[in-house]
Amino acid sequence: MSEALIKAAMKARAGAHAPYSEFFVGCAVESEDGEVALGANMENGCYRLGVCAEQSALAAAQIAFGLGKVSRIVVVGGPHAASDGEAGEPVMPCGGCRQAIQEAAGLSGRDIEVTCCDHTGQARVITTIGALLPAAFTFEKG
Repeated sequence: MSEALIKAAMKARAGAHAPYSEFFVGCAVESEDGEVALGANMENGCYRLGVCAEQSALAAAQIAFGLGKVSRIVVVGGPHAASDGEAGEPVMPCGGCRQAIQEAAGLSGRDIEVTCCDHTGQARVITTIGALLPAAFTFEKG
């Protein structure tokens, strides 16, 4: 796992807009060529209109290099007020984000590595989208 990619996700987390939950999440998506796209969660007073960090980063990745080139994703999150010296629990993608990552995996032809971290980047779970969503819905054109 690239420490630089975790640091990028932590930087993205700092840009989150989460005035309601105070739970800040950042995401870094890396391409097979090493390009990185960032995203953060963006809450809205109409809860349904909020955007997860993973969705935000995947949208940026599509524009920057295309979902078919996604190779790794890092998610970093936790309470905004959490102390840097205080470990937390790794933040896992929600079901909708898992499906979005799975769609990128389908386009890329690889089981995308997903690293889930706490707000410090120290507590980690390194897995794949296949392990996180073993019975994913897939779409075949044709």
